[in-house]
Amino acid sequence: MTNRKTQIGFSQRIRLEWFEQTANLVLAGNDKTAVKNSLQALLENKVSVGSQAVRGNREKIITILLKTWLTVPYGLGALRDNGLEMLARLSRDERIALHWGMAMAAYPFWGAVAAHTGRLLRLQGTTSVAQVQRRVREQYGERSTVSRATQRVLRSFIDWGVLEDTHNTGVYAPGRLYQIQDSMLIAWLVEASLYAHANGTASLKDLLTSPTLFPFQLGYLAVEQVADLSPRLDILRHGLDDDLVMIRDDKQKATNAIAK
Repeated sequence: MTNRKTQIGFSQRIRLEWFEQTANLVLAGNDKTAVKNSLQALLENKVSVGSQAVRGNREKIITILLKTWLTVPYGLGALRDNGLEMLARLSRDERIALHWGMAMAAYPFWGAVAAHTGRLLRLQGTTSVAQVQRRVREQYGERSTVSRATQRVLRSFIDWGVLEDTHNTGVYAPGRLYQIQDSMLIAWLVEASLYAHANGTASLKDLLTSPTLFPFQLGYLAVEQVADLSPRLDILRHGLDDDLVMIRDDKQKATNAIAK
């Protein structure tokens, strides 16, 4: 895995409306300074009230918001741009999928917590903080920072409405399930999911039903549609119903073309 996919990064509880505000600011053409100042004003009375710490929780939240929608990691610029284009036309319910996709593409840790949460929900109908933390520590290491970050991501899921508290403390039930039928959005989510995968390759069938996307029920999408809607993806036939989807390596293709 690349270094980005072994790092935590996403270590704060972040509300959906903060992602929405950030994306709208970027879509409106604001530069980094303007976006950061707007987020400072938005969070001033909500996070670390009265604190001027250089790397306090408010600053860490702003860093995550910026990295998700503005200063995205290398290779995610086109995915982000396509997401912003769809942001302008999609409904509020559909836009949650955009924020989810960009969060797991920019921060694979978000996707890892989601994957373990989704698997546990499928297996037993509920999940707990302790169960998810144990599985995430097995993946990221036995560190207290992993446990704390996992809990904050889970609380973000609660804030987003995709998990719900139960009468048992620390035990969560599924929240709202979003139906996604927009073909372009589904193809975009397939691509976003691949950036959170270790090798950037997975079967289309597995991606469309991935526990990483547990808050969403994706409509059917033929592999030919994925190839048409996502020019940055390649398709590899791997059996009658097990087509592999992978992120296109344009640099390697260019190298091969020159060698020929």
